[in-house]
Amino acid sequence: MGYVLTETDSILNDTIELPEIIVSKGKLDKEAQKAYLILQNRVYKTYPYAKLAAERLVALNKGMERLNSNKEKKRYLKIVEDYLTNSFEAKLKKLSRKQGQILVKLIHRQTGKTTYELIKNLKSGWKAFWANGTAKLFDINLKEEYAPFEVNEDYLIETILVEAFATGRLVNQKPANPVNYEKLTQFWEDLAEKKAADKKE
Repeated sequence: MGYVLTETDSILNDTIELPEIIVSKGKLDKEAQKAYLILQNRVYKTYPYAKLAAERLVALNKGMERLNSNKEKKRYLKIVEDYLTNSFEAKLKKLSRKQGQILVKLIHRQTGKTTYELIKNLKSGWKAFWANGTAKLFDINLKEEYAPFEVNEDYLIETILVEAFATGRLVNQKPANPVNYEKLTQFWEDLAEKKAADKKE
């Protein structure tokens, strides 16, 4: 697209509101291309963490099933918490507020649960990791859901993921609630056509 951005670029830490756009039709203007590229970079950076969260959640649940006493479960949760904190807290602290919010959305996409629900259900194990490592630092909404049929940015995120999986840029992990991408794109194209028709009237 004619832009080269690195993780050290300050623009990546800015909050840029994307105009409502459909990426499958026509050519994006320069500003829309720039905004899309910034969103793409944010998705590339945060998706691996969301994927890992889903993997760890499955492993955590399997580990908990093998334990009988509350004492054993508490000790196991502490081990998991320490591992996650030592491995990822420093990296998560470097995320911008917008990157953190996208991470929350992607966690919902991959696990089927909001970050708030995960904290509520797994209190002692992941509370410090998610609440302290993300929400308190960036003042983000832990209850936000991934809604590609309702939020244009989420549709763009899904587009970025589909393209990244196809090119091998990101490793695909089946989401908790798979999205029919063709149906999703058609929805946004129909909405764009309706809005264009309404303007002419």
